[in-house]
This record gives sequence, C-alpha cells and structure tokens, in this order.
Amino acid sequence: MNHLVISFITKDRPGLVETLSKVIKQHQGNWQTSSLHHLSGCFAGVLEIAVEQAQCEALTTAIKALDGFKIIIEKTTPAQTSNESTVVLELTANDREGIVEEISAVIHHQGGNMIKLVSVQDNAPHTGQPLFKAKITLAVNNEQTPSLINALENLADDLMVDISR
Repeated sequence: MNHLVISFITKDRPGLVETLSKVIKQHQGNWQTSSLHHLSGCFAGVLEIAVEQAQCEALTTAIKALDGFKIIIEKTTPAQTSNESTVVLELTANDREGIVEEISAVIHHQGGNMIKLVSVQDNAPHTGQPLFKAKITLAVNNEQTPSLINALENLADDLMVDISR
C-alpha cells in the first residue's frame, strides 16, 4: 500500500471536498487523515491517502489535473512508532510578532517535535487586546516534558500553558 501526502490550495467554493473525495474514491484510494481550512477566501489543506500501487500513478495524475487547484503530492511510507509520548499544549498569550518562532524554538531546543499546530488570533473578552491562542501536539521524551513546560512558561509572563496527554 502506498501513502500519498497531498497539500493543496484553491479559491474557496462549494463542493471542493466532494470533488477531492470523488477522485480518490474513483481510484480506490482511502482518505486517511486530513486538515482542511478556509483561510482568507481560499481553501487549503493537507491529507493522507492510502492507495494500492496499481492505482497510485492514475490517482496522482487525476488529482494534479483538478481545475483551479495548486497541488503538491509526496509519496511516503507510514511513520514508525517511537518511544516518545504525545503531549497536547494549549497556549494563550498576548499576540505579538515572532511568538510562533519563540514557541517553536523552545520546543525544538527542549527536544520536542511539533506534530500539529493550530493557532488563531482572538480578542481578550474585557479589553479587546489581541490574543494568540494555539493548540500544539508534540512528541517528546517523558523525561524532557517538565523542562519543556518550564521553558515555555518562562518564555513570557503572559504565556499560559495547559497540558494534556
């Protein structure tokens, strides 16, 4: 079984997921994992498809032929399991330039590997001040988790970190 990681962007319009899923089904592909978003009038996403070798080239060709899509397709093998555990961090801080770089640098230097980042800019309820909110899933060695959390909390006085597993 081949795995395809497909990233795309297109002008948003109704029926885009149906269009993608129909092409995948026509080539006996199996939609595995995805993250799809409406962003500033565009529709963008990343998805993983499992497909038999015999259908892989035809599926790749059909997806690349979709009208109006900018597409990148990477043939991959599924990731092997590791000794790391998954930790989910929910972060809230006053929004500022460079905050994602600051957070990602701490995670990297503390031995974490960011698996997923979902962020939004919101306004504080009473003041209206811009807030940065993020939910980050990362893989980290259990022994490094406390120092990682400590380093994140020391990044700024206004950064709140909630942890779950």
